[in-house]
Amino acid sequence: MSECMNYPTLYRKRIMPDECVLLKDDIIISCSEDTLLTRWNAIRPKKDLHHGYSCYFLKEGIKLSKFYRKDNSLMYWYFDIVEYDYDKENNSLTSLDLLADVIVYPDGFVKVLDLDELAEALGKGTLSEELLKKCLFRLNKLLETIYSGQFPAYQKYIDDAEN
Repeated sequence: MSECMNYPTLYRKRIMPDECVLLKDDIIISCSEDTLLTRWNAIRPKKDLHHGYSCYFLKEGIKLSKFYRKDNSLMYWYFDIVEYDYDKENNSLTSLDLLADVIVYPDGFVKVLDLDELAEALGKGTLSEELLKKCLFRLNKLLETIYSGQFPAYQKYIDDAEN
């Protein structure tokens, strides 16, 4: 996606469960060749999760979200490992969730989630070996970045948009 003169229509596609959701209520704040920034309310509100921001890192295959409770207190930062598919003809961007996730809590604790789902999806044939490899390489690179103290470089995109 070379530019975002006309903001694309956004979709979130999942492997488990198998679904593709139009993100019709997400508000695009900015878009460039490298990033797309949105704010949103939870599609399916949960006990705590109410709203947040997401930054799509288009060249890195990750999406960072900042999750808030209804009272506007920070729950945590949430990374999805993804594969992006931009359809130029329809000006749409689909983010395919590659299952592995990383949570960074306000106290700095880092938690990796859903690696078991990667193995399950590969075993069922719903995730290709190629996408599994991409996911693991991206996850490794992301964790190296976080552990080396460079997480604030990612946070900055959302924090700057909030101010």
